[in-house]
Amino acid sequence: MPLPTSSSASHRECLQRWYSTAAGQAMRVALQSHLDRFVPQLFGYHALQIGHLAPDHDLLAASRIGHRVHMECEPGHGDLSALADALPILTDSMDLVVLVHCLEQVEDPYQVLRETDRILVPEGHVLIVGFNPLSLAGLRRMMPGCSGSLGVPWSGQCHATGRVRDWLALLGFEVRARAYAGFRPPEGRSGFKARLQVVECLGGRYLPYLGAGYVILARKRVANVMPLRTRWRPSRRMVPGGLASPFCRRTDRD
Repeated sequence: MPLPTSSSASHRECLQRWYSTAAGQAMRVALQSHLDRFVPQLFGYHALQIGHLAPDHDLLAASRIGHRVHMECEPGHGDLSALADALPILTDSMDLVVLVHCLEQVEDPYQVLRETDRILVPEGHVLIVGFNPLSLAGLRRMMPGCSGSLGVPWSGQCHATGRVRDWLALLGFEVRARAYAGFRPPEGRSGFKARLQVVECLGGRYLPYLGAGYVILARKRVANVMPLRTRWRPSRRMVPGGLASPFCRRTDRD
């Protein structure tokens, strides 16, 4: 089984350290609150969580699914070690899959969604946790001189919810809900942060799309296959012009 590249492994390590900071802990609490709203509504027998927000932090604590498996890319971590784009799991075997920043750590995020689609049962669900590049901090990295100073998580590859939704639609998923979290102003000069404090207070209610993190809930749809009815065709005529009408010829003899 191929091992993760050094760049992806280092990004995961930096991401774990970021989640231990004050900003990361606030983000983790906000994301967990959304997961706690979605997870109890999802039923089934088997759930798979790929990645985590912090060690020993159970994202599926509110789940009613009994059998839950935690997978990590690094050997020796989690219940299972594998790559998110090549899952060693049977097809149509999972009722719920949780992708924690998985799309941001691979070269082909669409392949991760394809693998998720493969292992999900019909009408199964996927929860995707990611960073929003259209948030205040995400947009700030486009400013001159700021792209290299923000660091993790904004130094990695982030995907907007619109793009993820398009990928899911191509695979036949139905996006049931989107939730945003983390409206803290990005780190920077005190004057810049003071001007954006109002966004932290009002962002969740009036500007949800500016949240730094998001959770997407989608369901795997399966098209209903209608059985084809037998089309009865009239029998071919055996005699050109139609069948001959029955008749009786009688001959009277003296």
